[in-house]
This record gives sequence, C-alpha cells and structure tokens, in this order.
Amino acid sequence: MAGLSFLVRAIGVRIASWEQMGKRRIAVIVLAAGLGKRLRSTTAKVLQSAAGKPLIHHVLGAIGAIGPAEHIFVVVGHGKEQVRASVNDAYDSITFVEQPELRGTADAVKRCAPHLADFDGDVLVLPGDTPLLKNKSISLLLQRHREGHHHVSLLTAHLQDPSGYGRVIRGPDGKVDIVEEADANDEQKRVTLISGGFWCFDSRSLFQALDEVTANNAQGEFYLPDAALVISRSRGMLIVELEDPDEVKGVNDRNQLAEASMILRRRIIEELGLAGVTFEDPATTFIDEGVTIGTNTVIRPLTFLEGTTTIGADCTIGPSTRIVDSTIADGTEVTFAVVKGSVVGPGCQVGPFASIRPGTELKQGAKVGTFVELKATTVGKGSKVPHLSYIGDATIGADVNIGAGTITCNYDGETKIKSKTVIEDGVLTGSDSMLVAPVTLGRDSVTAAGSVVTRDIAPGDVVVGVPAKPVRKRKPKPG
Repeated sequence: MAGLSFLVRAIGVRIASWEQMGKRRIAVIVLAAGLGKRLRSTTAKVLQSAAGKPLIHHVLGAIGAIGPAEHIFVVVGHGKEQVRASVNDAYDSITFVEQPELRGTADAVKRCAPHLADFDGDVLVLPGDTPLLKNKSISLLLQRHREGHHHVSLLTAHLQDPSGYGRVIRGPDGKVDIVEEADANDEQKRVTLISGGFWCFDSRSLFQALDEVTANNAQGEFYLPDAALVISRSRGMLIVELEDPDEVKGVNDRNQLAEASMILRRRIIEELGLAGVTFEDPATTFIDEGVTIGTNTVIRPLTFLEGTTTIGADCTIGPSTRIVDSTIADGTEVTFAVVKGSVVGPGCQVGPFASIRPGTELKQGAKVGTFVELKATTVGKGSKVPHLSYIGDATIGADVNIGAGTITCNYDGETKIKSKTVIEDGVLTGSDSMLVAPVTLGRDSVTAAGSVVTRDIAPGDVVVGVPAKPVRKRKPKPG
C-alpha cells in the first residue's frame, strides 16, 4: 500500500518541506465523480489509464509533495464502485464522499463539508482527471498561498488552445473573474489563461462561500469558481501561473488521453536518461510510471515496459520487446520477445521470438531461444531451451539442453487437469520429444529424437521410441 507517505519523484527540484509550510492543517478533495461522455467508455473517467496508471492514481501520487494531509477525500459518482476499488487497492486512509447527482464542482466540494465541520486549515481541491500536474507545482501553490496568507489561490497556465477550459479574466482594476467556456462571450473565449481547477482555500472562507453559490448559468450547475469569486470580492485571489502549460491539461476524450500518456512517458524517459539509461529511440519506447531500470542498460526501439517491471543494470532490452510485471536481472538480453509475470535471472538470454508467460523463472545464465513458449516453468542455471519448443508447468534443473521441437504435453482435455513435468539436472532431450505429464526425467537421462515419454525415466537412462523405453545407460561425461 502506498499510504499517505507518497514518494516525491522529482529530481533536482527543491520542494517546500512540511516545516516550511508552517504545519497548518491540510485537507485534500479530489473530484472524481465525472461521467466522461466524450471518452465513450464503460470505465469511469478517472480510471482511464495513462502511462500504466489510472488518471486518479497520478493525482493522488502527486499529493505527497505537501506532506501528510489530515484528510483526503475522493468525491465519487459515476462508476463509484470501480473508483473505490481501484483507489483502495493502492492507497490507505481515503474517505469517499458520494455525489449522487452531478450538479457541478461546488456541489461536489460542499458534500465534504460535514466531514470538515471542525476543521480549520487549508483545503486543496484537485480534479481527478489531470495526471500531468507535478508534485512541485502542488507544493508551490500551497507555499505561495500560505506565505501571503491568502484565502483563495489558483494554479493557471496559458494554453495555445484553451477550448473547453474556464478562462481567467483579469480586469483593469486587477480583479480576477473566472468564466466557464459555456458562459463566455467571443472576446473572453480568446483569452488563453485558463483555470485547470487546481484550488487552495482557507477552509472557513470556502464553506461560507459555498452557501452563496447559485446555478444561474448555462449548465445549470454549481461552479466552484463562483465560490472563489465570492471570497475574492473582499479578500482577493492569488493567481499562480505555471511555466509548463502541460500540467494543467485534463483528459476529456481519447485524443487527450493519448497526449497525456505521451507527455508522461517522455518525462519518465528523460528522468531515466539522466540516471544512466540509454534509449536508442525515445519516440518508439513506451515505459509505464513505476518501471525501474538500472544503469548502463540499453533500451532499443519498439520496446514496451509495463506495470511493475524492474530491469537491472547492463541489460539490452529490445528491439520489439514487451515486458509486463516482470523482473529482469543484471546483464540479461531480451530481444523480439514477450515476457509477462516472470522473473529472469542474471546473464540470461531471451529471444528472438520467445514468449515467456506468467509464473516462469529463469535462473542465472539460462537461455530461451527462437520460437519458444514457456508457461509456469522454472529453467535452471545454465540450461537451454534453444528453439521451437513449448514447455509448460515444468521444473527444469541445471545444465539441461532441450532439443528443438520438445513439448511438454501437460493438459488433459478430458479431466481439464494440467500436470507437472520434472526434468532433472544434466538431461538432454532429442528433437521432437513429447513429454506426457505427469512425468520425471531423471538426472543425466537422454531422450532420442521423436521419443514419446509416458513414464518416468531413471537417472542416466537413454530412452527411444513410442512409447519411449530405455535402451542403455548414458556414457559418463568426459572429465
């Protein structure tokens, strides 16, 4: 569980500490009730995946920059059970607040008020569909808010195309207005300074102002910016403008989702590059948030590293390789291959054109070659499955050589049982050997080409035929 002690991933950036922020109480409200009609999906909007994580997980992860929040609320509506399950699977101590009818952002925030009746501090309000906001920017907003003793503060940025966003309008007298696009006139729509919905409020000012918000607008909704404007009439509003406009971008359709994923992956690759990883072609490399890669490793084109994958040092990965939820140890080469849910030890070679399925483990120096499929199999130290084989539900010892076309016949179509094959140390299987599980091949035994092994083989036996029968003992190894 990630809990509330989130890790800050920013490199070389000085983030204000909890002490610098004055230890004032903090509550966070993440708005996650939206429908996301333009995404045309049965999956809740905030659970759409960008760079391997749901949008809302990126937002919750960024909260770590502010230190331990006293309360974290997630306001749910559409797909509420999906959202609850996903968030609870990754984070502790989240309070979910339901918004039964989607009546706007002010209504969503107001539903958290009963939980904060005795709270006196700062309230951060963040959209759950904005995965690009950086840790340091949340910290900056809170720090500037507190340094100036402001009652309402807003993160903003200039966008070349501000369509779909509320506009931040500065009047000649310095006063600020926030106009939603549906309510904006043509002149206001040309303004490029936008509100991405990242707010910091004094709690008491916020909940007093929410009582004054009406739904007198084109959408018939209660807008949170209207509460900010109520506060700003007497106390002003701090505008914190970001240099990187990407940070304020939300996700409302599939094209924006693809853009967000691209930006996140570009950041990941840049960070890993500074840490000593070589990317031959970053434009054709796809790495999920949370993947780790050791120094001096080379990532070649058309490589996909997904989920909880860890790559060691001095590896060569790719080209045309996909690795999912797997561990690849130091000095290993994986090329033109797919590896899922597996552990590959140091100094191994995988591929080309190999499929390593979940539950597989390769020990040090093992080789899995061309057109080989492994499933739920352990391959021992120095053993080789060089080509054209299927090995499933098997344990292979050390220094084993699996001949081309060897198959473990592990599935009984009548009983639906998958049985085990055990291949002990030093075994040699001839080409096109069929190993009918459950079966054990004893240490240093040999199967001749074309053998169909239906019974256990004693250590050192050489077997031949259909069904395979022992014909002699294997000659001792030289030396």
